[in-house]
Amino acid sequence: MRIEKCKISRITNINWDVEIPFGKYYTDHMLVCEYRNDLWKEPQIKPFGNLIFFPNTLCFHYGQAIFEGMKAFKDINNKMFLFRPLEHFKRFNISAKRLEMPVIPKHIFVEGLITLLQVDNNWIWPKYGYSLYIRPFMIATDGPITAKPSLNYMFVIFCTYVKNYYSRPLKVKIERKYSRSAPGGIGFIKAAGNYAASFFPTQKAQGEGLDQILWTDSATHSLIEESGTMNVFFYIQNSLITAPADEKILNGITRRSIIEFSKQNHINVIEKSLTIDELKYYFKQKEVVEIFGTGTAVVINTFETISLKNTTYLLPRLTPEERLSYYLKQNILDIQYNLNKDPYNWRFPIQ
Repeated sequence: MRIEKCKISRITNINWDVEIPFGKYYTDHMLVCEYRNDLWKEPQIKPFGNLIFFPNTLCFHYGQAIFEGMKAFKDINNKMFLFRPLEHFKRFNISAKRLEMPVIPKHIFVEGLITLLQVDNNWIWPKYGYSLYIRPFMIATDGPITAKPSLNYMFVIFCTYVKNYYSRPLKVKIERKYSRSAPGGIGFIKAAGNYAASFFPTQKAQGEGLDQILWTDSATHSLIEESGTMNVFFYIQNSLITAPADEKILNGITRRSIIEFSKQNHINVIEKSLTIDELKYYFKQKEVVEIFGTGTAVVINTFETISLKNTTYLLPRLTPEERLSYYLKQNILDIQYNLNKDPYNWRFPIQ
């Protein structure tokens, strides 16, 4: 692997004492690897900078673009860890296969990522709540503009420094017109177009004074599937209920971690699609304790209200210590920061 280090690090230009928005500052280097003539070429680590493409680059026209999102952490002893990177590697290649893109070899994705993190090691602070968000992506780079899979591709990994992602409880609308995914579609993969399609209905909800959307199934708009870009959990009648990860729903790594941790700690988990009528009934019976979304960036984000047409349902006001979501989030974070035992082998040490 070729490594070209930058001459001057940008890390000295950052004021670490102020609040830094998510994704504003990027580390000094990135990994770039090209696929040409049916082969992956030698990966390179080079200074973070512009990528140059022709206007006929196919990802701009036909949407062959996929990505992942994961994090690196350091404990108080300056040891560096990834959280379940092999699961992200597997899911990345599931996305690639679905969009007729070449799978990425493990030595490029995993070993390349490790080398990149070793080069930009100083960007990860050994402090609870600080981490490095990692964005691997792949795009079609071929031309001419004909509607068919590209012959050439580019794989890139870059990283951005993030502080603790605190988030306020969300006001959420149940969406009954627009859909995020459909049977036989690509809702289960991390394709760029999935997220672009969500922007307009989300903006409409925000114009109504809400924060996010609860997506429903495209056929009947009666089954609750996901929330915004997150998987969603309902804590009702001492059970965690979440929609099954099928061809319409992304099988989130955080989602899986919460399910596995909950089952190991004797919390009942039900993987089923909750209907809108069932949710209305549980609210009427005052049996809805918590609703929360899960994802890499935030881990868990609790909900405050659920809106359906002209009715707004208020979630119980609980202290953090009373919330199952708080208990789950703290335990996941403690594993990520090496503050607790890891019986699941989720931590991936980097030497």
